[in-house]
Amino acid sequence: MLARCLSASLQGLEARPVVVEVDLAPGLPGVQLVGLPDKAIQESRERVRSALRNSGFRGPLVRVVINLAPADLRKEGPSFDLPIALALLVASGQLARPQLEGLWCAGELGLDGSLRPCRGVIALAAKAQQHKAQALVVPPENAQEASLIEGLTIRTAANLRTLVEQLKGERPWQATGSSTRSSTRPTKPEPWPCLDSSLASRALALSAAGGHHLLLVGPPGCGKTRLAHQLPRLLPALSRKEALSITRIHSVAGQLHGIDQLQQQRPFRSPHHSCSAAALLGGGRSPRPGEVSLAHGGVLFLDELAEFPRAVLDQLRQPLEDGAVQISRSQQSTVFPALVTLVAATNPCPCGWHGDRDHGCRCSISQRQRYWQRLSGPLLDRLDLQLRLERRSAKEVAAVLKQPSPTQAAASWCTPAQIERARQRMQRRNPGGDSNGRLSAAALRQTGAIEAAALELWEQLINQRGLSTRSSLQLLRVARTIADLNDRASVDRNAVAEASCFRCTDLLKQPGAQ
Repeated sequence: MLARCLSASLQGLEARPVVVEVDLAPGLPGVQLVGLPDKAIQESRERVRSALRNSGFRGPLVRVVINLAPADLRKEGPSFDLPIALALLVASGQLARPQLEGLWCAGELGLDGSLRPCRGVIALAAKAQQHKAQALVVPPENAQEASLIEGLTIRTAANLRTLVEQLKGERPWQATGSSTRSSTRPTKPEPWPCLDSSLASRALALSAAGGHHLLLVGPPGCGKTRLAHQLPRLLPALSRKEALSITRIHSVAGQLHGIDQLQQQRPFRSPHHSCSAAALLGGGRSPRPGEVSLAHGGVLFLDELAEFPRAVLDQLRQPLEDGAVQISRSQQSTVFPALVTLVAATNPCPCGWHGDRDHGCRCSISQRQRYWQRLSGPLLDRLDLQLRLERRSAKEVAAVLKQPSPTQAAASWCTPAQIERARQRMQRRNPGGDSNGRLSAAALRQTGAIEAAALELWEQLINQRGLSTRSSLQLLRVARTIADLNDRASVDRNAVAEASCFRCTDLLKQPGAQ
């Protein structure tokens, strides 16, 4: 007897429909799995057999052929345990065929028949809703995640025995909650960070308003990490569309935890400098998102930038420019979104004290040059804001620990209202509502509103510093954001002059600078 059950297989961030076919035929007892299953699916034969027996069902004592169609699509993961078990019950006559019509299933089975969570359920739910499924059956831990997809009925059960009784109508379905309640659950807003009148706070505001990548260079203890952790709190609140996109990425990566599955905060990812290229950008035999994709819509913080392998960092160049990571394999090509704000921090030299007013540097000129040669010129060109930080004095550190006075707040270079007004101006003016950091050269020429005197100063800076074409355009983009923060319709000479202050690595091009 032939039976079918519908499910799906993850391919990147998308789910591909899969029909689980089970056929029972006379012959020696055994189970044959076909359809390009991976090792986890091959092992499902033993999990399903034990789950059926421990749930009170009889296992097939005949030859069983299980096909995962389409046969040319590689499948992976234990999420096919549940559809295989249900199709076996139908094929053996222990469950009626109509009870699986229009039903999509996914879930791992324990040896006792319990349903265990699996990754990528939100992508599977979106595909089931697209194919107008009558319902989707998932483990209880995945129910809230699946319910984020509107217009789809979600069913769940604690174990296989309970699920079969619910399918037969012998027991009512378990309530799963609603996506509306999960998505609108109020969260306590984080306090706005205190931005003082320092150049570092100005750079942080520019990065938050215009989506500019930021490089912080300074000795140990100068506040590089503290500034990086403040940036997510300066970014706008997530829209529902952005939250669903971020949630899907984390679901496919298997990093969703808790009952309220919808991501409420912009991500902040800080991978260690020993991570591999696959860990940073994504990859594997069946590609999964890496750290840069897990930071999509938020901040990617690379501390100790010069300690990362140069070959790993150079692979970041294209994703930073395109906002996506494309991983190509012989049989498939996968694209993961990677629209991030990069914050990188590094010491000025191996010992960390070059240029410090109180500590002497122990590194030779050649050591400092080799240290900076780990960072390629094309990568530095993509970092719009480059700032040299100095270690704070004891008096300045004590002032940070105190509550800011009204006078200090008034002296701030930027307020929340200014950043929000700048973002709204960009959305109205820029093509597609892009931030200034992602403006193309053509869009910058059409909508930049750059004054003639500003262009004259810009040309002088290009000649004096030997800027590349990409660096010179970045300079104009930063100047456009400065004008937006200053509530100015056009970019004047002062905006270009201020933007030139955020190019500390231009000094590296001068002989003997390091």
